[in-house]
Amino acid sequence: MQKIAPCLWFDGNAEEAAEFYTSVFPASRIATTLHYTDAGPGPEGEVLAITFEIEGQQFMALNGGPQYQFTPAISLLVHCDSQEEVDRYWSKLLDGGGEPVACGWLRDRFGVSWQITPSVLLEMVLDPDRKKASRVMAAMMKMVKLDIALLEHAYRGE
Repeated sequence: MQKIAPCLWFDGNAEEAAEFYTSVFPASRIATTLHYTDAGPGPEGEVLAITFEIEGQQFMALNGGPQYQFTPAISLLVHCDSQEEVDRYWSKLLDGGGEPVACGWLRDRFGVSWQITPSVLLEMVLDPDRKKASRVMAAMMKMVKLDIALLEHAYRGE
């Protein structure tokens, strides 16, 4: 068991969310499902929490109720090795009512914020040549979904 795992608070749709997330990422699975007992606080037999894994990372989806909503203050960062991967995760996570935000961020239909980020972006913005890094940042700030080719053009000063 992983020492630290994010617990995502849902309002009755934790099972749907876990099934959605494990359908988006190929190396994923539902690990355990915990149901309410006669001790409550929810109706006996209904789903209380689901543990699932995405790419080796454990998560818990909890049916906690309507008290809390997701905010972009916490987001899940997906490192992508290609534009095809950026496009695939972007499309799948928007499916069913998600919303694009800016600079590679989106909010899925459950309200969870995701950053769909090409791995090469970090390399470019960490370049010791601050002019190159600045051009890349400026280009990224104009994008909604990140475009590796455009970021590379900015990096090269084209």
